Amino acid sequence: MFDFVSRMLSGEGDANPSSKRTITFLAFVLCGVGYVAEIFFDKHVNPATYDNMMYIVLAGLGFVAAEKFAPKTNPEKK
Repeated sequence: MFDFVSRMLSGEGDANPSSKRTITFLAFVLCGVGYVAEIFFDKHVNPATYDNMMYIVLAGLGFVAAEKFAPKTNPEKK
């Protein structure tokens, strides 16, 4: 499980975790926790807070997808 999360958060070939992926993953986890807390534990989550976390997740997924399909630049070629 740790290897899966490690590979998910790291870039292609990078050993360093991607900050965009990390923030997106944490925002997704917080949205899930808020959903479970509201459904099963009768805790109230502010709708504006939940919406903002959802927008962070959607924007993060968009940035990661754009990063995946963007052309690679070669610093040696000028």
